[in-house]
Amino acid sequence: MMTKVTRKKIKQYRVLLLMMVPAVIYYIIFNYAPMYGVLLAFKDFKITQGILGSPWVGFKHFEMIFEDPYFYTVLRNTLIISVYKLLFGFPVPVLFALMLSEITSTKFKRVVQTVSYLPHFISWVVLGGIFFTIFSLDGPVNMIVHLFGGEKALFLADERYFRTILVVTSIFQGFGWGSIIYFAALSNIDPQLHEAAVMDGAGRFQRMFHISIPMLAPVIAIMLILSMSGILDAGFDQIFNMYNVKVYNVADIIDTYVYRKGLVEMDYSYATAVGLFKSVIALLLIVTVNTVVKRLGGKEHALW
Repeated sequence: MMTKVTRKKIKQYRVLLLMMVPAVIYYIIFNYAPMYGVLLAFKDFKITQGILGSPWVGFKHFEMIFEDPYFYTVLRNTLIISVYKLLFGFPVPVLFALMLSEITSTKFKRVVQTVSYLPHFISWVVLGGIFFTIFSLDGPVNMIVHLFGGEKALFLADERYFRTILVVTSIFQGFGWGSIIYFAALSNIDPQLHEAAVMDGAGRFQRMFHISIPMLAPVIAIMLILSMSGILDAGFDQIFNMYNVKVYNVADIIDTYVYRKGLVEMDYSYATAVGLFKSVIALLLIVTVNTVVKRLGGKEHALW
């Protein structure tokens, strides 16, 4: 039975609750309803029989995953690329927000912010074409290399350079947009703290290390936890639009592997099993990191 207090709150916030309805419907249709397809991982799917009519095979497809040597190559590539992006890409939005917050010119700050956001709104289909041109044999990078006496190279078809290019271009595309939440956190810092520090003789770097960064700590912790949940993503859109057969050994990740197995080779059950394995590992990672953060920094720094 609904209590009187609950009915009163529903009536009080009825407009906000109605505004939530489209979002709830969206997530039910596109996020929860598709979970029905997880059954494919435990069935030998026959397209003529449908999901429910296909025979159960238990953990057969999961056994095939761990017996496939190439899967370990894909898993290793996914982890390496994701860890590289986390190590080198995660601090960049924080540093960018800290540096830009020290600029006194409001007009210049807005211009820089706007320019830094732009790459986020450009599709990786477009960005991939731009980077293919930049790193092509006749592109500006090879022109500079040749100018200094080096030999031209197909950077995007060379295993030695491909991962580095992935990380750098990923940072370029996302650091501006990723810094928004840190700008918001910095704007909520009480100006009196900085004024008091200035009166005590603290310089900009001292105020940054003793005021700004400690105030950002809870936000950084939460963003790190959320980043860990996507550690097995590695960026499908980016890699799919930039990789090629010559760099499969260092660039093929779980998502591109699932794409080929499921949509190209039409092995739906195996592809679903790989995707489910990835989701379970992501869930374990986010729970683990959240537990570690909670023990190190307190409950206020964790998601739950």
